Amino acid sequence: MRIFKKRAVHALVRSASQTRLRRKEVFHVTTRSTLPMMLLLLALVLVPATGGAQNKPRARDLGIHFDGTPGALNAITDVAGIRVGHTTLIRGEGPLTVGEGPVRTGVTAIMPRGEHPEEPVFAGWFALNGNGEMTGTTWVEESGFLEGPIVITNTHSVGVVRDAVIAWQVERGAAFQPWSLPVVAETYDGYLNDINGFHVKPEHVFAALDSAATGAVAEGNVGGGTGMICMGFKGGIGTSSRRLGENAGSYTVGVLVQANFGGRTQLRIDGVPVGMEIARQSGSEVPFPEDDHPAGGGSIIIAIATDAPLLPHQLKRLARRASLGVARVGGTSHNGSGDIFVAFSTANLGAASAEPTAEVVVLSNSRITRVFEATVQATEEAIINAIIAAETMVGRDGNRIEALPHDRLQEIMSRFNRQ
Repeated sequence: MRIFKKRAVHALVRSASQTRLRRKEVFHVTTRSTLPMMLLLLALVLVPATGGAQNKPRARDLGIHFDGTPGALNAITDVAGIRVGHTTLIRGEGPLTVGEGPVRTGVTAIMPRGEHPEEPVFAGWFALNGNGEMTGTTWVEESGFLEGPIVITNTHSVGVVRDAVIAWQVERGAAFQPWSLPVVAETYDGYLNDINGFHVKPEHVFAALDSAATGAVAEGNVGGGTGMICMGFKGGIGTSSRRLGENAGSYTVGVLVQANFGGRTQLRIDGVPVGMEIARQSGSEVPFPEDDHPAGGGSIIIAIATDAPLLPHQLKRLARRASLGVARVGGTSHNGSGDIFVAFSTANLGAASAEPTAEVVVLSNSRITRVFEATVQATEEAIINAIIAAETMVGRDGNRIEALPHDRLQEIMSRFNRQ
């Protein structure tokens, strides 16, 4: 069976390479370094639409208060060695024509060990509500390791993304075992995107992985979050981090979310019922979507990273705590949600490959509470950052999702004595 797997993988690599060479398409590769992006695009024979850093306000820039101390970037990349890359696909407008568009989707890739992508990390996962997909979690549960990147996309592109990750690992020599069981997660973007047109292709996955970089992380309408909706406003990708004090080990916790859940009246920021306040204002300039929960529109994927030396059972506990961050912003995990979280530790490099035994360092359970608190705090802020960064978008059939208006938000927060 393993021989057949290897043959299939090599065939997939050849197919993906041929596709990348013959295909021309405009898309966004969002990265923090211009030169690597240019080299990547030349290698793939693709035409870039945009690149480089985004210059958007974040929640703290608007005076929003959050508990805890963020890292230098206030991003998952504050955990040393982690890289993030996005491929953003935006094309067409008007009525939906399946297979043609409009397209509002993409891919986001998180590399736990950017310098050593073949090296696993200890990991654990948790599903708050399971109406969604995260592949590879059976092996994460069984082995306690995450072997490779975490990649996030739309619901109907999980298969092609998973296969492309395998092809990328084989082509780059980044697979830990002769076979691969990638972790690929999804949320539904069919309200804005031609989701049944299957527009995410292997080259888009390769681009996100190859462009993954350290540094600040683009948020909002990027990567897998391009067509997402959160709390009745435009949602998408968001990130945040927390740095613990010396007495708690000086560890860092970073979170990245793909936020696509909840209804407008549920939204709470720093305890203030922002969504309800906007809904109550007569003559609101921020119209509701026709359905406050667009069909299938639930779900949030959360990736939690830390350099604290945690074992898999401790990381599963960490993943559970992300639920409290979701609750802080008003999320209730409804029946249609795929609320699936994965946590990993970059400590103990080489533990998976050491033979016959591995020596590992483990944080005592008596010292883990501060890491739990940091996870809750960073999850809450990452979700709000996703909403703050997102911009109004018009998608298929003229479906329009408004961004949360920053001026209205600040006025409400001031009225509740939060600024």
